[in-house]
Amino acid sequence: MGRGGARPPPRQVLDLLDRHGLERVHLLGNSAAGGAAALALMAEAPERIERAVLMGGAGTGPLPRVVPFYGSPTRESMRATLGRLVADESAHRELLDGLAGLRQEQALRPGAEAAFRSMFTEVADGPPPADLARIATPVLALHGERDRVAPVDVSARLVEALPCGRLEIVAGAGHWIHVDRPDEFCTLVGEFLSI
Repeated sequence: MGRGGARPPPRQVLDLLDRHGLERVHLLGNSAAGGAAALALMAEAPERIERAVLMGGAGTGPLPRVVPFYGSPTRESMRATLGRLVADESAHRELLDGLAGLRQEQALRPGAEAAFRSMFTEVADGPPPADLARIATPVLALHGERDRVAPVDVSARLVEALPCGRLEIVAGAGHWIHVDRPDEFCTLVGEFLSI
């Protein structure tokens, strides 16, 4: 069972796929939460996942050194936290300003901070969210060269542990590759899923 008696995320995703009649799908896991959930799903139901793209470390690294929002849960601190997700804040000011209130509201929900912290390993070389050596699904790990949230070596270690993993470091991109380099992101993902 998941925290608070909820079903574990892999089961929730499998139920969703079943409701929509989807037997086999491609998967994209963004950052710690999405990546950890994707790895758990590939471990639990490998026959349901054709290929997977994981971004920004996939929950296999340590808790970021700085989590400014939870130390001071204001709209301004959330905006600062969001600013760390892109390589150049000034290029995405409007997007980040617009997301700050929504993300603050989500982050202040009961249990949100504990759930956030639980997505990371206790130490840099701590256990990943799944036995990576048993995941045979082809995985493309994307990591921004200028990621200020998770160092590139987190994704490098992830790919080393996966039997069918490949790492692409996106030049000039931060943690949110899809925001910093949307065309390159779409090209890399499209090519990988088309193989």
